[in-house]
Amino acid sequence: MKRFVATTATAGLILGGAVAGPAQAAPGPRPAAAQVSYTPPPVAWGACESPGLQRRGAECGFVQVPLDYAHPHGTTIKLAVSRIRHKTPDAQYQGVMLVNPGGPGGSGLTLSVLGEYVPNGAGEAYDWIGFDPRGVGSSQPSLSCDGDYFAHNRPFYVPATPNLEKTWLARSKGYAKACAAAGGDLLDHLKTTDSARDMDSIRKVLGRDQINYYGFSYGTYLGQVYATLFPQRVRRMVLDGNVDPRKVWYQANLDQDVAFDRNIKLYFDWVAKHDDVYHLGRTGRAVERLFYAQQLKLLKKPAGGVIGPDEWSDIFLQAGYYVFGWADVAKAFAGWVHDGDWQTLQALYDSSNPQGPGTDNGFAVYLGVQCTDVQWPTNWNRWRADNWRTFAKAPFETWGNAWFNAPCIWWDGQVGKPVKIDGRKVGGVLLISETLDAATPYSGSLEVRSRFPKAVLVEGVGGTTHAGSLNGVACVDDTIAAYLATGALPQRVGGRRSDVQCDPVPQPDPAASARSAAPSLAPADTERSELRRLIGVR
Repeated sequence: MKRFVATTATAGLILGGAVAGPAQAAPGPRPAAAQVSYTPPPVAWGACESPGLQRRGAECGFVQVPLDYAHPHGTTIKLAVSRIRHKTPDAQYQGVMLVNPGGPGGSGLTLSVLGEYVPNGAGEAYDWIGFDPRGVGSSQPSLSCDGDYFAHNRPFYVPATPNLEKTWLARSKGYAKACAAAGGDLLDHLKTTDSARDMDSIRKVLGRDQINYYGFSYGTYLGQVYATLFPQRVRRMVLDGNVDPRKVWYQANLDQDVAFDRNIKLYFDWVAKHDDVYHLGRTGRAVERLFYAQQLKLLKKPAGGVIGPDEWSDIFLQAGYYVFGWADVAKAFAGWVHDGDWQTLQALYDSSNPQGPGTDNGFAVYLGVQCTDVQWPTNWNRWRADNWRTFAKAPFETWGNAWFNAPCIWWDGQVGKPVKIDGRKVGGVLLISETLDAATPYSGSLEVRSRFPKAVLVEGVGGTTHAGSLNGVACVDDTIAAYLATGALPQRVGGRRSDVQCDPVPQPDPAASARSAAPSLAPADTERSELRRLIGVR
């Protein structure tokens, strides 16, 4: 998909730190079978550039790791890391907690703040470690290929004419070529297995026998791979929005297309339910027809010359991911239809799209990981047939998603083979998913649960939000807090199903906001909004 995430917002949040010091071998535990004989030099911790991290007393720096773990004493690269130390007495210390926001390609540098959102102070006993994966953000080198690739008013996603198909094929091939020139040897070493080994290098440089881990979205797959390669290094692990390991990555994207089409229809139903506020249609079908009619209108004449049919669908895509922005998207929809307000559409597109104009780092690394984790089909005829077949039943996002991934056909990096995920040697793992998550469909959480016999799955019944834990649903968040505090999990039940059923993240009530002349956020809501920005939830 366009992002297996919650891709971290980076504007104003990128951190820096002193470069790691000279190489120095440190004593450590005997390496695991999948562990290479490499220990990073110590981190030269220093001040962070992010004001938010500065306020929290965080430390920042770099971890030096091999570009190629098969040659651990060859070329090295640097991973940007941050640390917020535990606040409890040392006797209550629970170790380090690494965090990944997903993507792949999402910056996790600022996510060392996540611990403060865990209820009941359960996060205070950990050192929270944020990091930018290799190629991402402040890590060195950082991959960027063509910052203008996501400029406004791009060619229409749906290849309704041969010329449109040729245009998108040329764009996709051109982007892959640009990345080959910009990425060099890095492109051969962006696989999930590389990042999993990087996590173990971070563990080693922090002097810990085990790590704790909190992964969102694609970060759940990174956690699965780490737990498979280094099972004895896993202490506690929370995986929210689980990737199905059977389907990386071509089939996973086709499955997403169908799921997002379902979710956007549910969103249109919600808009119709609140027709007294938005006046866009009294039924979901009516709102849906209006959506597609406006998309065709924008195809003929982009709004303000910048919002064409692609930007239009990208704006609405966030409603398929999360309920948090439902009211904002509907307000922009209504403003355009009733008042011709395209400026709000542009602001929403620019603020909500992490691959927006002027930056392509997240997109470049997304492709660098997905295109080399596993071999994608290289025959365009198969892509064409599969996507037209999917489009026939799920038109909302299919072709936008196809072109997002199409550079994989020509990608230059060396392709590997996916790890066979096996969690039988891992202790308790807490899995979280809402039933109608479109980015990582619920069936993936059931599959991961089956591969981790000691895992417990918490289901947000009927919810459509992706990777939405720690956002105020007490049933979910208190379960996380109890697990992080004591290691205790709810009882696992028999069968292929969830073990705990909770309410989902609630849908917004626009009527309540409309009745308030000056709506304000309670302190807790303000904090949740900050968290959503950090993990890319707008």
